[in-house]
Amino acid sequence: MHRYAKIAVFSGIAVGIMVTTFCYAGSAVMVGVDVSVSKQVPVEEIHHEAWDRLLRKHVDKAGYVDYTQWKASAADQKLLDDYLNHLSAAKISRNSSRESQLAFWINAYNALTVKGILREYPTSSIRNHTAKVVGYNIWKDLQLLVAGKPYSLETIEHEILRKMNEPRIHFAIVCASIGCPRLLNEAYVAERLDEQLTMNTKNFFADRSKFSADTKSGVIHVSPILDWFADDFGKNSAEQLQTIAPYVPDSAQRLTASGKARVKYLDYDWSLNDQSRR
Repeated sequence: MHRYAKIAVFSGIAVGIMVTTFCYAGSAVMVGVDVSVSKQVPVEEIHHEAWDRLLRKHVDKAGYVDYTQWKASAADQKLLDDYLNHLSAAKISRNSSRESQLAFWINAYNALTVKGILREYPTSSIRNHTAKVVGYNIWKDLQLLVAGKPYSLETIEHEILRKMNEPRIHFAIVCASIGCPRLLNEAYVAERLDEQLTMNTKNFFADRSKFSADTKSGVIHVSPILDWFADDFGKNSAEQLQTIAPYVPDSAQRLTASGKARVKYLDYDWSLNDQSRR
């Protein structure tokens, strides 16, 4: 089940044009630039200030995006392009810190998603752009070049982030939908990663459209994210509930931590997280 995948890019850093472009190969849409090996830098040297500025400007505290204003601003679209180009220069190795890698790929997923939505905007849902058989599928075909290799949203989520054994990534990566966690209006950074992941995970479970608990009946209603990615939270229902227990509201922690609650999954809202639709 699909989810919802400091600018240091100067002339000469990459092979090819130094502006993010869409290159088509079949249905594929390539974002970023092909950076030569000699110009790649360790992931710890990738900076996220530009993404941070864009988020603070165009995303509110609830995680809704002002796509209208963002698309209307050529300067801010270029800043997003420059940031994606900067991500293309990342070199990730065995020696790269886990925190730097997580922050990098979470930001990359979210920035690539926003780029993909801006490309289609105005639109009402990311699912309008997920062809199942023929044509463009944003999960698979929108791809970011990193160190010369293409990474789709699907690859970033399933092949990289989920394999890093950090279930809180599911409350950080955002597929531009109301049913997703909020898009944090600041960039994730290695130095504050645990704090940021904890904060956004608690915010997710504080949202009654995504989690509620009836302590009398022993029933918990929770987002289907916990169903789609159940294995990331534990081997069975009890373990999964115990994993999320520290992040749910205080009134529901005992029931959740017991692992004995009956779980019912809520509907998922695929509507665009668009400020103009609130």
